[in-house]
Amino acid sequence: MNCLYELITILGPTASGKTAFAAALADRWGTEVISADSRQVYRGMDIGTGKDLKDYRVDDRQVPYHLIDICSPGDKYSVFAFQHDFHVIFNRLREKGKTPVLCGGTGLYIESVLKGYKLLDVPENGELRERLKDKSLDELGKILQSYKKLHNKTETDSVQRAIRAIEIEEYYLMQEPEKRDYEPIHSLIVGIAIDRELRRARISQRLKSRLEEGMVEEVQALLDAGVSPDDLLYYGLEYKYLTLYLMGQITRSEMFERLEIAIRQFAKRQMTWFRGMERKGFKIHWLDAQMPLEEKINFVETIRVC
Repeated sequence: MNCLYELITILGPTASGKTAFAAALADRWGTEVISADSRQVYRGMDIGTGKDLKDYRVDDRQVPYHLIDICSPGDKYSVFAFQHDFHVIFNRLREKGKTPVLCGGTGLYIESVLKGYKLLDVPENGELRERLKDKSLDELGKILQSYKKLHNKTETDSVQRAIRAIEIEEYYLMQEPEKRDYEPIHSLIVGIAIDRELRRARISQRLKSRLEEGMVEEVQALLDAGVSPDDLLYYGLEYKYLTLYLMGQITRSEMFERLEIAIRQFAKRQMTWFRGMERKGFKIHWLDAQMPLEEKINFVETIRVC
């Protein structure tokens, strides 16, 4: 069989079922999955990030996965770190003759390795953070808009993330940072498309299930273990709204309603990012989320890979 691709990429919005598909595909080919999720890297943040590690078991077989549970909660993982960690694993698997499966919904992480982005490691600026700490998200947003070109394009849906984005821009203005070079990767890209109404229904059901499974208790345990509220707010979505609830700033019903809306908006932004990748020239083969798993695998196998 001829190797047309170095990597198989499975992407899609939250609640699309991409992980189970990626694991089944990796199991069929005897390869391994590399996660591209910016929050599943953290240990102890399991329910809120939707790790669903059971998806990596196919029948009675465990599919090897990477870049999950590699950081302590409270750390600030970055796309720069992801690039490095991805390539260590990617090169190791390629040396073994395997075609890895990259799977996730963090578009920036996926695009950074496929395109071979030249990124930088920006240190924290304590003086700048002190100056910005009392500003609102709207005020920080106006500061970001003042820059001619944004180098950081991650989500800025919290004060902490917006301050980090400003920190990156200021670093670029002050000096030419050391850049890391990676070659682009020739990857087959398969996207899992899910109908908007079905996606909304799955998001609602999954949120209810995760709350029943102990998501509130998970966040409380992180706070009890010494992870600061600010660090949890930084991670956004589940950790942001559950922390606000546990701090008594919103009611449980407000937490559920606002979080449900935020996750829906997040899924929409994910799709916007993937459509943007297509405009940049990435070829994404879209499959319906409701297509049977075996049919999805058969589709990929019609394209000659190894």
